[in-house]
Amino acid sequence: MTPNWYSGRPVLVLGGLGFIGANLSRRLLVSGARLTVVTPQRARHTHEAPDIESLGATVVEADIRDAAAMHQLVRGQDVLFHLAGQSGAVRSIEDPFTDLDVNGRGGLVLLEALRSENRQANLVFVGSRLEYGRAGAEPVAESRPADPLCSHAIHKLMVEQYLRMYGRLFGLKSIVARVTNPFGPGQPAARTEYGIVNRMIHMALSDRPLTVYGDGRQRRDYIFIDDVVEALMRLGARAASDAPIYNVGTGVGTAFIDMARSIVAIAGCGRIELAEWPPLAAQIETGDFVADISRISQEIGWTPAVPLHDGLERTVSFYRAHVAS
Repeated sequence: MTPNWYSGRPVLVLGGLGFIGANLSRRLLVSGARLTVVTPQRARHTHEAPDIESLGATVVEADIRDAAAMHQLVRGQDVLFHLAGQSGAVRSIEDPFTDLDVNGRGGLVLLEALRSENRQANLVFVGSRLEYGRAGAEPVAESRPADPLCSHAIHKLMVEQYLRMYGRLFGLKSIVARVTNPFGPGQPAARTEYGIVNRMIHMALSDRPLTVYGDGRQRRDYIFIDDVVEALMRLGARAASDAPIYNVGTGVGTAFIDMARSIVAIAGCGRIELAEWPPLAAQIETGDFVADISRISQEIGWTPAVPLHDGLERTVSFYRAHVAS
């Protein structure tokens, strides 16, 4: 992908005011895309919506489950990024029907709109490392069979299956990014269903305790948001009818408690408190997860550029300036 690939292209970002979506939207605008951003509730994004509009985007309030709206919005788009939906593994167990409706049916509504209105577009679907379930200590490649432990991951996997089916039957082009644990500027403190690193940074800057369940030795693959956005931008140009899957992570595992200690040290405030796992969270805890990113590196030419410590420093500085004050 050349740096100017998106220049002048019509691009649609569903969920474009969320944490990943807002960062992606800003990057697309800088790249010259003619951007339309879709959000189900503009009122939840009182800062992001006017900011992204001021940069040249059109912001539309619409629900991905609204078939009439999706049919209209997908027309004429070259690339679509699907980041819309409900997040939260525990929440998806507590309320599986809403998760199925938003994430499962919503994805199907979007594909039906594309089948009817725009079979030429490239669709990027953002999946999750949770689809792999308990993967063990070794880096996890895309070839590993999915074995999800929560409804959220099952519904993500279901949409991936629909992508492949619509590719085979109708020629729709798509590509899947299974993202590990993203963090960085742009997640409001009130968002607690996802983004544990950002949430801990908010807690530390408020000089509140950072709760670590168990001994905190489980390793995670934490990736800075700028690296996620760069990967998604590259994948947007490479969709195909067989819906290829790529891990988007760093390939580096960090113990949860070490990440928390780094946040406290960088912030200069906050403290770590160990606690017992809540029963439901313990049941769906996946243990260690580190992504094998050799496929995206070899086939797409993408590798992460921001080490964990540098990303944490940049994120703490951002929230100290924009939130904690």
